[in-house]
Amino acid sequence: EGDFDVLVSTTIIENGVDVANANTIIINNSQNFGLSDLHQMRGRVGRSNKKAFCYLISPPLHKISEASRKRLTALEQFSTLGSGFKIAMRDLDIRGAGDLLGADQSGFINDIGFETYQKILNEAIQELKSESFKDLFKNEEKEFYVKDCQLETDLEILIPDTYVSNISERLNLYKELNNFEKEHEITSFLENLRDRFGSVPESIYNVTDALRLKWLSKKIGFERIILKNSKMRAFLPKEAKSPYYNSDSFKKILEYLKQNFSTCELNENKGKLSLNIKNIKSINEALKATKNIIK
Repeated sequence: EGDFDVLVSTTIIENGVDVANANTIIINNSQNFGLSDLHQMRGRVGRSNKKAFCYLISPPLHKISEASRKRLTALEQFSTLGSGFKIAMRDLDIRGAGDLLGADQSGFINDIGFETYQKILNEAIQELKSESFKDLFKNEEKEFYVKDCQLETDLEILIPDTYVSNISERLNLYKELNNFEKEHEITSFLENLRDRFGSVPESIYNVTDALRLKWLSKKIGFERIILKNSKMRAFLPKEAKSPYYNSDSFKKILEYLKQNFSTCELNENKGKLSLNIKNIKSINEALKATKNIIK
């Protein structure tokens, strides 16, 4: 009714006090409030046709925590109508995405990237399935015995800068390749390259063959492959008691050894078992050898 000019209050006003004539709010010690609290309190003014102002009082920025600085900066950045969703997403970034179940806030997805977070999460789930809860999942079909296969080589496996000159574009192509899981995706990728940049050079076929090699190696159970000096060294799972050594995949490796004893051997060095194959001079030859093992 206009009897008073100033309302002094706690954060309870964020729950919906609607004073149409109020056009200025001063929030003291704003560094101590959460981002959603600040956003809601800021919304108590400017609720009619009057221009509104929100003053956030805090110590100098260098004297407050990094999270507090990020909250105040976010509130300043997202000040237009309908910014609630953007503020909620920024709040998620600042606090971390938290546990999938429960109220514990941790993780910091924004620092490591969502894809890396998913990969780490999946690895943790698979570890729990195979160790702490192996009795519950003993009947579940085990698709792969290794999470990924690392490839080391002195061969040329790259997208040449003479073919795709823009660095950002090359990085996008590598990222696209890294997400492929099916053969038809590679076929489509090569067709798109041919459309955009012309005839595809041999080195790019090496890139796609390397991707196929990693897929097959993961399926057969190779944790790491070294292609150097015309030799292929494929390392098997380190855990000696792994169910892998009773699997069909390992039996196929033993069968391949019997049939190709003149060009390959199984070695053990410091507890690491590796399959060594001679006369492998290209990615394509390594791919053919791996296909012969798994067939």
